[in-house]
Amino acid sequence: MSGNGLLVWILIGLVAGWLASMVLGRGYGLIGDLIVGLVGAYIGGYLVRALGLHVPLRGIPGMITVAFGGALVLLLVLRVVRRVLG
Repeated sequence: MSGNGLLVWILIGLVAGWLASMVLGRGYGLIGDLIVGLVGAYIGGYLVRALGLHVPLRGIPGMITVAFGGALVLLLVLRVVRRVLG
C-alpha cells in the first residue's frame, strides 16, 4: 500500500469512528475513534460481502459508509460486552 493509500484509510477510519461515536453518544478520543473506524471498516467490509449487500455509493463515500456501519456494529457489541461484564 502506498503512503497515499494508507493516509486515505486513516482518514476514512477517523471519519467513520467519529461519526459512529457521535451517533451513539460516546467518543473515545482521536486515537480511539480512529481504531474504532479502522476495525469498523474491516467488520463492515466483511458483513457487506457475507450478506451480499450492495453499497450504492462508490469511492470514498462508499468506503466511509461501510466503515461507519461496521463501526456502529463494533460499538454496539462493545456496549453489550461492557454491560455483561460490568
